[in-house]
Amino acid sequence: MSDAKIRTYGGERQRTGGEQSVEETEDEEDEVVSEDVCPECGGRVDTDEERGETVCSECGLVVEEDEIDRGPEWRAFDAAEKDEKSRVGAPTTNMMHDKGLSTNIGWQDKDAYGRALSSRQRQKMQRLRTWNERFRTRNSKERNLKQALGEIERMSSALGLPQEVRETSSVIYRRALEEDLLPGRSIEGVATAALYAAARQMTTPRSLDEMANVSRIDEMEFKRTYRYIVRELSLEVQPADPASYVPRFASELDLAEEVERRARQLLSTAQEKGVTSGKSPVGLAAAAIYAASLLTNRRVTQSEVSDVTNVSEVTIRNRYQELLEAADVPA
Repeated sequence: MSDAKIRTYGGERQRTGGEQSVEETEDEEDEVVSEDVCPECGGRVDTDEERGETVCSECGLVVEEDEIDRGPEWRAFDAAEKDEKSRVGAPTTNMMHDKGLSTNIGWQDKDAYGRALSSRQRQKMQRLRTWNERFRTRNSKERNLKQALGEIERMSSALGLPQEVRETSSVIYRRALEEDLLPGRSIEGVATAALYAAARQMTTPRSLDEMANVSRIDEMEFKRTYRYIVRELSLEVQPADPASYVPRFASELDLAEEVERRARQLLSTAQEKGVTSGKSPVGLAAAAIYAASLLTNRRVTQSEVSDVTNVSEVTIRNRYQELLEAADVPA
């Protein structure tokens, strides 16, 4: 008899416990649902991020106010601006083989307070730098990329090319490396071709002679590699515009803006009449600079223009006559 009561009591207790768990589950579901609805009218609740409030869209009840904004205190309207303003580390760049995501140990043997390290600590830091460098370039592809990007940076500095050209040339080289276009060709040759193509694409071209002067390969290999890279990667490289060389040449010759403007007019007229077709854009730019200097009474000699532009004086004289004829200006 007593055993039956115990079993009955136990059953009731178990049954009662089950009912409580169901009620608790229903209460939790009500709480979850109540977070998205207004407690007054049951309407939809919206979050006003500008005011930091949670407001009912139907009755206007402010459910919550003074919310914490966990985002940054600055605004960014594109990815580049976001990278510039972010303070969680340096922005990624294609100019580094690891895109700048790895740790870089500085060469200064000083602590956080600027004090010189002891001899033992310097040895330790040098050992850490060695192992860090080994971990950064773990395979042959990364070593190849590191050497090529260093070569691109060296040539870009020598030619005074802007940052966007360096980034574009790095992307071109990465594509060539991923598509296995390097076997049988030197790293310097592909790097030079990538930089030349990027400069043409970004409308800041450099002449073949200028590229050959800063490159560590001969001009024939450079031209052959450039044609190969453009063909295999299907790069869209437009013919160089002679007018794009004019500002740089005029600046190096220390000529006035009036000369530069007149040179652009001569080239524009010549292009409309088809005189520039099939001719070197650098030679046309040099001749336009020389002709414009004469027309504006700011004379420079053919020798001076030749030294700056690396164009022979014979070419300057020939193109100079053609430009004046196209503009109907007596020589």
